[in-house]
Amino acid sequence: MSFHGGLDTPTPEDAKNIKGKVLALHGGDDPFVPTKQVEAFQVEMRNGGVDWQFFTYGGAVHGFTNPEAGNDNSKGAAYNEKADRRSWEDMRVFFAETLK
Repeated sequence: MSFHGGLDTPTPEDAKNIKGKVLALHGGDDPFVPTKQVEAFQVEMRNGGVDWQFFTYGGAVHGFTNPEAGNDNSKGAAYNEKADRRSWEDMRVFFAETLK
């Protein structure tokens, strides 16, 4: 599981070794994780046959779950209450499904 994490890897072919399910929770306006990296991550998951989910939260930047990150998106990392709440719920659903 990844909350606003980096999504790049030097060895995308290793995705085929992932046995667990993957959940990525991403700020749609995160300047530290460019669209190209998001797309490469998704291709990596598909090519590896991974059971994965990817959620994007509009208006959220890096660190959207951290209240101490402030609220200025122009700094690249900022708290976003709506994205925080939504990502927490998406995580709960993921756990309910995978931890049966």
